[in-house]
Amino acid sequence: MKNKTIAAWLAFVGGPFGLHRFYLQGMGDQLGWLLPLPTALGLYGLERVQQNGLDDLWSWLLIPLLGFTIAGCALTAIVYGLMTPEKWNARFNPSAPLDAAPGHTNWLTIGAIALALLVGTTVLLSSIVYSFQHYFEYQVEAARVSSQ
Repeated sequence: MKNKTIAAWLAFVGGPFGLHRFYLQGMGDQLGWLLPLPTALGLYGLERVQQNGLDDLWSWLLIPLLGFTIAGCALTAIVYGLMTPEKWNARFNPSAPLDAAPGHTNWLTIGAIALALLVGTTVLLSSIVYSFQHYFEYQVEAARVSSQ
């Protein structure tokens, strides 16, 4: 039986590595195996910033991948946590009764939802701001070079 609380926490904490997908769909889930790719690219972008500084062109393209992946997984945790027990059990526990206990919401589920909302929103907005700031700085520098 797939527990909604465990799935919400896995999506929030281990989502960028596909842990929630493996828990719910099994090890054969293709999206679960693809989720670590943007995470790894974003971490590589962070490493490039440490090595080359904030002016590195590739870093401002790669770092938002990590942020958007984390924000998407936080959204998934929120969706899982807010799913009704009937819908949860019909989708992930089809052999169980619709009102089975693994689909019920408890305080740990609410904690996952609240933290996912807080962290996901912060990471999403930070990624958007970082992307736009570096994009516009790049455009200003390109205009400055072309005007000389």
